[in-house]
Amino acid sequence: MSDVVPIKLVCLDLAGTTVGDIAMVERAFAEAIATQGIVPGTGAYARAMVHVHRSRGCPKIDVFRGIFPGNEAQAQAANLTFERSYEGALDRAGLVPMPGVQEVLDKLHGSGVKLAIITGFSRATLGRILSFLNWDDHIDLAICPEDAGGRGRPWPDMVLHAVLRLGIDDVRQVAVAGDSESDMLCGRRAGASLVAGVMTGAHSRERLLKGGATHILNSIAEFPDLILTDDLGTYAASTPR
Repeated sequence: MSDVVPIKLVCLDLAGTTVGDIAMVERAFAEAIATQGIVPGTGAYARAMVHVHRSRGCPKIDVFRGIFPGNEAQAQAANLTFERSYEGALDRAGLVPMPGVQEVLDKLHGSGVKLAIITGFSRATLGRILSFLNWDDHIDLAICPEDAGGRGRPWPDMVLHAVLRLGIDDVRQVAVAGDSESDMLCGRRAGASLVAGVMTGAHSRERLLKGGATHILNSIAEFPDLILTDDLGTYAASTPR
C-alpha cells in the first residue's frame, strides 16, 4: 500500500514564479532606496541591493528594515515609495504571467486541488496585481503577510493560514512552489510534503536546495505533472525533512 499523500492544496509564489516582474521589482527597490539617500554608484547602494537580492520572497517592509536597521520611519518611507513605484510600473507596462501559467492553473483547478497565491507584497499591492491577472476563477485564496498576522516568509504562517482557511486536513497534503530560498524555507517549516524550487526568478539552484527544496523545476509549467501523479518521487535536497 502506497504511503504517498495526495496533494490537496498548492501554494504558489507570484514574482519570479507565476509572473515575470523581477525587473519591475528590482527597479522599485532601487527607486525606494534612492529616496532615502542611498544612490547608485555608492558602496552603500551596492550593499543594499545585495540585501534585496538575498531577501527575495520576504515581506517588503522587512527588507527595508534590514537596510535601515533601527530606523522604522525610514523603512516605512522607503516601503511606501516602493509600493508607489511598483504600482506605477504596473499601470505603465501591465503584468505578464510566466509562460504556461494559465495552463497550470487550469490543470490544477480542474483536478480539484485548492490554489493559494502567497506573496511578500502588501495587501494593497496584491489587490492591484490580482486586478491585472484576472485569476479569480482559478484561485481559492490570495495571501499576504498582513492576512497571516504580519509574518511573511521565511516563516510558515501564510501556508498554514491557507491550510486553515481552506480546510486542509494534513500539512502533508500541501505543495509549495517558489523561486527564492525564503519560499523553500516557508514550505518546509509549514510541513509541506513537496517544496518545488523554480529556476525562473531570484535564486540559484544551490540557494533553493539550501532552503530545502525537494524538487527543482525549470519553470512553473512543469509543476502539474509533478503533483498530479500517483508517485511524487524524491529529490536529494540538502536539508533533511
